[in-house]
Amino acid sequence: MILATPERRLRVLALASYPEEAASSRYRLVQYIEPLAARGIDVTFSPFLDARLFAVLYKPGKLVGRLPALVLRTLARIGAVIGAWRADVVFVQREAMLFGPPLIEWIATRLLRRPLLLDLDDATWVSYASPVYGRLATLLKWPSKTNRLIRWASAVACGSPNVASYARSLGASATLVPTTVDTRVFRPARNPVARVPVVGWVGTHGTYAYLERLFPLLQRLRREIEFRLLIAGAGRDVIDVPGVETITRSWSLESEVADFQSLDIGLYPIAEDEWSAGKSGLKAVQYMACGVPFVMSPVGVCATMGIAGETHFAATTDDDWYGHLRALLTDGKLRERMGASGRAFAETHCGIEASADLLSDLIRTVART
Repeated sequence: MILATPERRLRVLALASYPEEAASSRYRLVQYIEPLAARGIDVTFSPFLDARLFAVLYKPGKLVGRLPALVLRTLARIGAVIGAWRADVVFVQREAMLFGPPLIEWIATRLLRRPLLLDLDDATWVSYASPVYGRLATLLKWPSKTNRLIRWASAVACGSPNVASYARSLGASATLVPTTVDTRVFRPARNPVARVPVVGWVGTHGTYAYLERLFPLLQRLRREIEFRLLIAGAGRDVIDVPGVETITRSWSLESEVADFQSLDIGLYPIAEDEWSAGKSGLKAVQYMACGVPFVMSPVGVCATMGIAGETHFAATTDDDWYGHLRALLTDGKLRERMGASGRAFAETHCGIEASADLLSDLIRTVART
């Protein structure tokens, strides 16, 4: 009788620009460390920025005093990548450093000859004007970096079909690995109470501009129907929407799930551009997992997420947004029914285990190269 030889444990050095506080690191990398360990893959997570630097990164005028710390982090980054010689695979989430050419990735793949698994959850090859640093950020991030990394990678894990299509156009082996959440953590509130409905959005400073476009429409709605507006993570201490009671919160790792659970209706507006078309639709997954009905722009992968009309509403025009939000605000049973459908969809299609299997198989394939 021939006994199957168990696969040996693999070692992965995972490099990212951002710490766990950033959604890209948290949901594309950190949340898989334990599931991958259970599958025989040990991951060492090494972010370029620490939590303190990340906290001030997008606050105007507060980064200058941190420049010495950035220099030290850069030197430490070079030291960290030398350890890649012990790794079976180098996993890079977007980029190993926040700025400059792909020096770290070059050391890992060309000098140390480690196979590279690149993870892209956004269309990072698209020039993007930072709301804080403008076009300067584009230049510092080295515009050609993503294309070069795609060509160097043994495989690319992609958060959306549009990202996968772009990676394949450059000759890469691209695999769709959807962005998911742990539905044991993201779940409906245990004890919902009857109250004035809360319409809300949980996001980042970079996507806040999409939400602003809805303010006139929300003001119009509030003249007819009572509701509160919750905005978390916009990077602003106070947001004034005249005529609408607005609650503004800073984003935090500890309160993220509770912020989603506190909503009766979610907002997910995005722009119809190349950058938005490459996004992985994480917010839709978070809303559905928490049983929150929502209205979403059907752009890119968001046009395929959930079941429009059952788990959420899709809106392309102002009239769509107004009509769908009005229907949800005036019909509590519709909110309950749609929220329950979203939760069921998330449990069936958006669990972390299936994506962990995909990622595990991908890592082992890359290791064999």
